This record gives sequence, C-alpha cells and structure tokens, in this order.
Amino acid sequence: MDKELQNYQIAGFSLQKRYSDLGTDNIDQLKRHLLDSMGSLLHATQKPSIAKLARQLSFLEKSGPCKVPLLPGLSFDRAAQLYTALIRYPDFMDNYMGKEATCHPSDNIGVLLAASQLRKTSGKEFLTAMAISYQVECRLVEEIPVMMEGMDHTLFLAYSMVAGMAQLLGLTKEQTAHALGISGCSISPLVTSRASYTYEWKGFASSLEALNSMNIALLAREGMTGPIALFEGPKGFKEIFDMNLEYDWSKESFDLVRKCVLKRYNAEVHSQSTIEALLELRDQHSIDPREIEKIDITTFLTAYHIIGSGAYGDRKKVETKEQADHSLFYLVAVAFLDGDIYPEQFEPARIKRKDVQDLLQKVFVKTGFPLHKPLKLAGVLDPYTEAYPDKLRARVEITLKNGKTFTCEKEDCHGFFTRPFDWDYTIEKFKRLTRDTVNEKRRNEIIDTIQRLDKEEDMSKLIGLLCIESKSYEPVTV
Repeated sequence: MDKELQNYQIAGFSLQKRYSDLGTDNIDQLKRHLLDSMGSLLHATQKPSIAKLARQLSFLEKSGPCKVPLLPGLSFDRAAQLYTALIRYPDFMDNYMGKEATCHPSDNIGVLLAASQLRKTSGKEFLTAMAISYQVECRLVEEIPVMMEGMDHTLFLAYSMVAGMAQLLGLTKEQTAHALGISGCSISPLVTSRASYTYEWKGFASSLEALNSMNIALLAREGMTGPIALFEGPKGFKEIFDMNLEYDWSKESFDLVRKCVLKRYNAEVHSQSTIEALLELRDQHSIDPREIEKIDITTFLTAYHIIGSGAYGDRKKVETKEQADHSLFYLVAVAFLDGDIYPEQFEPARIKRKDVQDLLQKVFVKTGFPLHKPLKLAGVLDPYTEAYPDKLRARVEITLKNGKTFTCEKEDCHGFFTRPFDWDYTIEKFKRLTRDTVNEKRRNEIIDTIQRLDKEEDMSKLIGLLCIESKSYEPVTV
C-alpha cells in the first residue's frame, strides 16, 4: 500500500489526539506559556503600532460576533488577526529552536482564541488544540528548515494554525488535509521581514497568517479543495526546495512541547544567555560603564547571523524598536546600562539616548570559529555552534580602559528548557507586563482561570477577562 500523503498524516494526528495524550508536565507547561502570552497580549493593547491595526479593523468592520480586546467585536478571521498581533507585537513570546531554524509557537494561540468562540470549547479542548499546534509547528521546523532557503519560519503557521483549529471547527480528515494544502501554497512569507533594516511588519506578519488560516479552514469546512500532495506532488516542497518531508505522523507525540522556551528578557531569544552572563559580570564587579573600553561577545552562528551583523545585515544601526530588539549590540549596551531589558528599553527616547548609542559601538560580536561557510563544516568546527540548540553557549568579556578584563560564560539561561520558569516567575512576569493595563483583581482572575483551565467548561470566562474596555479607533482620513 502506498504511504499516506503527509497532509493526510498531519490531519490524522490533529484529529486523533485528545487531552489525555498530553501528559501532566506538558499540560502545566502549556498553561504557563498561555499565561506568558496573555501578558504580552494585554501589554500590547496600549502600543501605537497596535492602534494602527485597530484603526484599520475598525474601518473595515464596525462590529462582529467574535469578542476581542479594544474593539466592540470582529468577524472570526479578523479577530484571529488582532489576537495574534497583540501576542506577537511585544516580541516577548515563547520560542522553539531547531538546529537550522526557529519559531514562536505562541503565534498559534490567537487563532485558537478566535476559533474557540465559533463552537463551545472547553479548557481541555483548547489546551489540546494548543498542544497540537505547538507540536506540528516545531516538528516542521525540525524536518524542513525553510529559513535556509529564504522562507520565513511563519510559513509553518499555515500548517500549525489549521492543525490546531481542526478539532475546534469540527473539520473532517479530508477537510483538514485540503485546508493544509491551501494554506501551504497560499501563505509563503519571506525571511526578508526579519532582515536589517527591520520594520514594524516583523511583529505583524504572523497576524496576517492567522487571518488567512481562519478563512481557509472555514472554506475547507464548506468543501473547498486544495493541493493535498503539497509536499510530494509536482512543484511541491520536494521539487522546489529539495526538502523531502517523510515523517511518520502516526508515531508523533508531544515531545517537542517541553523544549519550548520562555524569555526572561524582552530580547531576541538567541541573546538570552549573553545578557544573563553580561548582567552577572555587571552586578558582581560593579563596573562603571564610562570605564569600558570594549565588550567582546562570542556566540553561535545562528545568533551571529540574525542579531550580530551576519547574514541578516548590519545590526549596529539602531533607531527603532524593531531594530533594537534584534540587535545584539543594542541589547548588550542597554542591558548593561539599565540592568534589565523590558518594553521600556525599546521606547524611542531610550533608544536614541547618547549613552546607549555610544556604548553599543563598543560591542563586538564573533563566533567560536572564524569561518562561517560552508555551514555544516563551520558548525562542526565551532564549539559554540556545534552545541546549539541543546545549549545556548555564550561568552562575554568586558575590557576596561585600564586593561583589566572580566569574563563570564554560559550554556543556557533562565527560561531555557534546561532551566524553565516556574509558576512564581511566570506570574511575576505576567504581572509586571500588565500592571498598567488591567487592575489587580482582573490580573488574579486571569491567572486563576488559566491555572485551572482544564476545569473550565467554556473558554468564555477567559475570553471575557481579556476583552478590556473598548475604545474608539477612528481610521486615518482618506
């Protein structure tokens, strides 16, 4: 018998898994990741970039059946878009790191919050959908790292969002397979959105995928058909990218969920161990920033390329939030000066100040091996790159004007899967992010609801707590 097409296998995995398959540890971790994401969601409601999207959505639609923050209501696809943008925009969300690509599994949560309002959805069903989305996206990152071919990792959201929604929307296996095919051939983002000079769209690309994925899933539910042999067929992944997905989804579990990580610092994930090492030196030795001659960072190839002025372009030119949170030079400088990296470190006035602009020029980034190509050879010869992604190796050396040096080396960081957040720290981060957007009573209600989400018969309670007071968003005059 011919092997079942990958789309059908993914559809089968998505529809067969139940809450009882998740495991206690994964359930607890999913809840912590959900609370972490809700911190970003609520924090983002006050940001000017989000207001741009809210004004556009208000212009397109005055009200709809799906409850959302900020607006009276939206259609389900636009609600998925807004929820996803709110979670993603602060760039303080979770990550999964494969050897040659990475992703943000929490990008899936927004579309699931919208889908859970189409049909009555219990907390157990929501957590199951969340686990399915996380596992599918992370598995595809492992199996077909398309970022090496210039495609953005959000391409995989086309699959993981549909996979997570399948049970919530009541799709059949056939409908799910077709929805996966339509999404896969229709939503093809370029990694250009993350390259330098980086713009606002970096924080919004996944929200457009949520809009489209919801539309596609609902069309498939109506019987719309699409290219089910997306991976194996003519002009499919195998032929175009020379990437052959031959994964046996019948044996798939939720093993990759536990390797997803949370961020302690509001900075690109590959910088986390560097920042932790830097701050340990700062605090242990009470170093005066005016006495610093230079700060040398040794890291692995992925970090070097994305945030250290490697293949993704110059990262020493920093004028906006989007440039700052993906510049290892800025992140090191501002962390040293301020002792932390939270959203306030990305306010325009902070970015432009002379102290941080001067210090970032004294930061230098390299890898553990001077050659970066060919990638496979460099990865073997460089001990920092060879250890990734099981370790986030980083070395920080601070040299003072008097010649004295201080050095610290790290292999992981707080929030990495080897040192995950506990509930106390997850709650602390959530409360800090939301202190200016919701009151203490509502914060505690959200925490309690998420901690006992598997006891909730309906997601409406959590949805209601997230829908903070609406305000008027007048669109820009045409």
